[in-house]
Amino acid sequence: MFVGGRKGYLLDLEGVFHQGENLLPGAIETLTTLREKRIPFVFLTNTTTKSEKNIRADLSQLGLHIYENEILTTPKMAASYLKKIGKSKVRVILADQVKEDVFGLEQVEENPEAVIIGDIGDKWNYDLLNSIFRNLIAGSKLIALHKGKYWQTKEGLSLDIGAFINGLEYATGITAKVIGKPSPSFFRSGLDYLGLAASDCIMIGDDIESDIGGAKDLGIQGILVKTGKFREEQLRSSSVKPDFILDTIGNLFQNEM
Repeated sequence: MFVGGRKGYLLDLEGVFHQGENLLPGAIETLTTLREKRIPFVFLTNTTTKSEKNIRADLSQLGLHIYENEILTTPKMAASYLKKIGKSKVRVILADQVKEDVFGLEQVEENPEAVIIGDIGDKWNYDLLNSIFRNLIAGSKLIALHKGKYWQTKEGLSLDIGAFINGLEYATGITAKVIGKPSPSFFRSGLDYLGLAASDCIMIGDDIESDIGGAKDLGIQGILVKTGKFREEQLRSSSVKPDFILDTIGNLFQNEM
């Protein structure tokens, strides 16, 4: 199915194809159909709690086999961006296993040219935030791997790093360079990767603001799935209106349009 005549798909991963250690309904079947029909697609993920290698390995154990050329992650994109602008010494606020994805840069603690911030779970504290604040007012560039408001955990919706990024921006007067969703540059990277125009693609995600809103700002149609962090009340209150809504990713090819 090419919804609305579209030729390719930008796909969220967490909350659409899997939730934690569980695959969501139709995940394997949908991925198989995309490959069989030779439909261009790429996974765009803001997940920075695991390295790309571990993301793919963990999903493979669940039966969802994703190849290296089928996924774009924010740590690798951040490293590419910093090398492009000539910043080589970076402080990396990431889980240890994810730091391996920031390759080609010198990781330092003192006098960084940039601070890369991703997910570190419950390790946030005042001393850490204050040390980052001091890096920034001394001239470091602020790189946010994403600016998510919240994410779905076993305990329910939980605060995401967007709150810390906003706080650092407020305290320093510095605007972060956001690498991941909802940054337009991230969606453009997906389009460039597929070699398609915005009018030829659809974004599929569970976050009405970051996934659907970010995509629609670039003229990409959006399909919202009612899994992951989806909440009916947020759909009703949001100014973002998805072009299509599916109960699960497994419904994507059920009704040819």
